[in-house]
Amino acid sequence: MFIRRITSMFRFCTAIALLLLAVNVPGVRAEQPPDTRREPVTDVYHGESVVDEYRWLEDAQDPAVKHWNAEQNDYARRFLDSLPGREQLRERIAEIMTATTVSYGTPVLRGGRFFALKRQPPKQQPFIVMFDSPNDPDRGKVLVDPNTMDSEGTTSIDWFEPSPDGKLLAVSLSVGGSEAGDVHVFDTESGEAVFEVVPRVNTGTAGGDLAWMPDSSGFFYTRHPRSGERPAEDMNFYQQAWFHKLGTPTADDRYELGADFPRIAEIEFEMHDASGQLLLTVQDGDGGRFAHYLKSPGENWRQFSAFEDETIQATFGSEDYLFVLTRRDAPRGRIVKVPTSTLDVESAVAVVAQSDDTIVNTFYHAPPGILATPTKLFVLYQLGGPSEVRVFSHDGAPQPGPKQMPVSSVGGLCPLSGDSILFSSESFVMPESVFRFDAQTGATTATALSSTSPVSFDDVEVKREFATSKDGTRIPLNIMIPASETADGPRPCIVYGYGGYAISLTPRFSAVRRVLFDAGIIYTVANIRGGGEFGEEWHQQGMLTRKQNVFDDFAAACRYMIDSGYTTSDRLATMGGSNGGLLMGATLTQHPQLMKAVVALVGIYDMLRVELSPNGSFNIPEFGSVQDPEQYAALRAYSPLHNVEFNTKYPAVLFVTGENDPRVDPMQSRKMTAKLQAATSGSEPILLRTSADAGHGADTPLDERIAQTVDVYSFLLHELAADK
Repeated sequence: MFIRRITSMFRFCTAIALLLLAVNVPGVRAEQPPDTRREPVTDVYHGESVVDEYRWLEDAQDPAVKHWNAEQNDYARRFLDSLPGREQLRERIAEIMTATTVSYGTPVLRGGRFFALKRQPPKQQPFIVMFDSPNDPDRGKVLVDPNTMDSEGTTSIDWFEPSPDGKLLAVSLSVGGSEAGDVHVFDTESGEAVFEVVPRVNTGTAGGDLAWMPDSSGFFYTRHPRSGERPAEDMNFYQQAWFHKLGTPTADDRYELGADFPRIAEIEFEMHDASGQLLLTVQDGDGGRFAHYLKSPGENWRQFSAFEDETIQATFGSEDYLFVLTRRDAPRGRIVKVPTSTLDVESAVAVVAQSDDTIVNTFYHAPPGILATPTKLFVLYQLGGPSEVRVFSHDGAPQPGPKQMPVSSVGGLCPLSGDSILFSSESFVMPESVFRFDAQTGATTATALSSTSPVSFDDVEVKREFATSKDGTRIPLNIMIPASETADGPRPCIVYGYGGYAISLTPRFSAVRRVLFDAGIIYTVANIRGGGEFGEEWHQQGMLTRKQNVFDDFAAACRYMIDSGYTTSDRLATMGGSNGGLLMGATLTQHPQLMKAVVALVGIYDMLRVELSPNGSFNIPEFGSVQDPEQYAALRAYSPLHNVEFNTKYPAVLFVTGENDPRVDPMQSRKMTAKLQAATSGSEPILLRTSADAGHGADTPLDERIAQTVDVYSFLLHELAADK
């Protein structure tokens, strides 16, 4: 149920009227952008010469680049700040985003107490709380609050792990969106920092993880190279598993595993507290290939799967067996039961067969997609966008499960006593709620951990329809349509997409989207290939040399919205971030007349040099490498930077990036901005907005998130105005 926090109906109506006015004003045109010099550099790839005129913009420390960046920010500010209705828009967005709502991340139960990340605007960052019951979290205790550590709001929590007895809390903290996290240990009774700080556990490239010993005396952790151990260009690579005993110098920590892992290894742990067995999963970059190892007390590590085995995920069923998710001859996944004595996956008994839907794989501090309780096995399934949880016995017999909302996203599995669990659920029009499923009675009840919203989406209809891509593939569209008494015919529309890394775009609630709906805008989320919505085949059809399918799918989604009468090209905007920023770049260069405006967040645009950036190597399993002739040909064919054509009228574009982004080098946005500004024959603005104290987005302080949202929404509302 929604909780409305609007101060008065008069204020609400006034704000909406001003917003509507903002999309029906005469057009504000951009002045000429700052000049960018060209310094051609020629590279030769497999006999083909490629000229790069903006290589000099790659060096962020070059004073000339800093000057250029400042000029671009000033240019963007002059345009964005001049847009009509902006101040009223800012007030409305701030009202929604700073409303005294409360939401919690997935809770963790340790030592009889719950731990969770709490978000409570207007605080800049989420903070960690501890409480006794999910039905009374307000009586909880604040344990770690970055807002009190850093008045600027730039210190953030990467992740946390409570000790098994609940008396200690390990927290990875980083600054400025860098995700370069050191682990700090806190006493949960006093809230004080205790013991030594363990450095370089987390990075924005390889991530990081930690698993406590069952007696809480120390922990296994991911260790990145320290000073002098490797060359500067390798410091965020070569992640290994080490052990730290509390109260001892970190220089005395014990190496465990990983010396022969790939340069782009990403490690995750799971400890079985009752037996002391430790499960280690290592991913080969970001391409979805995994290897698995098990260590029993007093024994050496035993490997039971390799990257090529299509063994995706493992978790403890008991001390005697593992449940293992495999895609061998089952691209949508099946689960086998593997004895810890033999670790023989090939001969293991299948307990959950492959179905028409896809078993969800999770990695790195995401709530598990497979969760075993004493007698039940909870399994998350992806249904082409929406998801649901199903229940089985340990032998695979279907069991009664919790009640769930239709067209929703389910996750956040947290085991309680016995076979009961907590789980979260949200939809495009309902904020996240946390429910308790009692396996004994079959009852599903809401808890007080459920999120609140300052706005209602009761007037927003959600339709699920399908576009047809270039090769005939059906692409699901989730179309959110706000009610409107004045709408007659095509309306302004935003289409959002991602399409990569087997990441599924599931139904998510965003309260600030109310601003777009109140302006009459239709918002569509496209479940295109490259994601995991229909299993590994869906992912593989949108990766490596087949990446063009992703762009064809998204173009088909946009055309569907036009051909179905929802919108027109001059009232259509597209938006995406990171890999979705690449999607924006490819779509606007391949179909410049398809849309009126584009918002590209922290995106990738130079596909020939992306692998040279700090996180670039991790992307090779997904995108490919210029070193491979066939993969180079595919990369060159769609690389947005290399497909910008001069004397072409491009749509209005707002590029958004952060100076401290560890995942996508902001030089990508700099180079793409410069080339588009030079090439376009139209008068539409090409803007670059760079945040000085932000990274890839997740750790951005609230004030900066508000400022960014105001810029993005004012840009979109202005460009989608009907009478420009």
